[in-house]
Order: sequence, then structure tokens, then C-alpha cells
Amino acid sequence: MKWHKRLYVGDGIGSHADKVKWKIRHNAGQCSVYVIALASNPQNLLDIIPSYELLQKAYPKSQIYVLGLAKGYEEAIETAAKIVLEVYKNTGGFALREYFI
Repeated sequence: MKWHKRLYVGDGIGSHADKVKWKIRHNAGQCSVYVIALASNPQNLLDIIPSYELLQKAYPKSQIYVLGLAKGYEEAIETAAKIVLEVYKNTGGFALREYFI
């Protein structure tokens, strides 16, 4: 799992981002935390993954490039929209993979 150097964090996570990242890296369960990552399917823009899915041993964590964290699904949608909007404002397009990598 790779983490974007300037992580997008929802208001519900706030200043606890480092603690949440540590828990995700160390497989500690968190019910309402969502990870926003570059899409695993190149035809999509982003994946919104509940952090409890990352606890599964078979989950392909090594392929995930995390852009943001949010508390709750609605906040995850809002944070994902902020990411897409920023890319669109800066590039005039939706090439998120090229923008972040």
C-alpha cells in the first residue's frame, strides 16, 4: 500500500489522520473509516474502500495507492469529489492516475 504524500482527509478524520493510517497499516479494525484510492480498474477514477475490507488476508493491498481518508460513506463521497474537482481545475481533465503518479 502506498500513501499519497499530501493525503486528502475528511472533516471526521481531521487531526487523527496519522493514527488512522497507523491502524490501517497494522490491521486494526475501524468500522466507519473509508480509504479513497486510485481505481483498481483503469476505466474508473477512484475506489472507495471500507477499511474493514483491508483486514482480509487475500485483499491485494500492495496495489493500492491511497489518496484520502474519510469517516463515513457520505464523507468519503465528498472527499472523492474534492479530489476529482482539484484534478479537473488543475488539468482540465480527469486523468487522476497521471496527475498523482
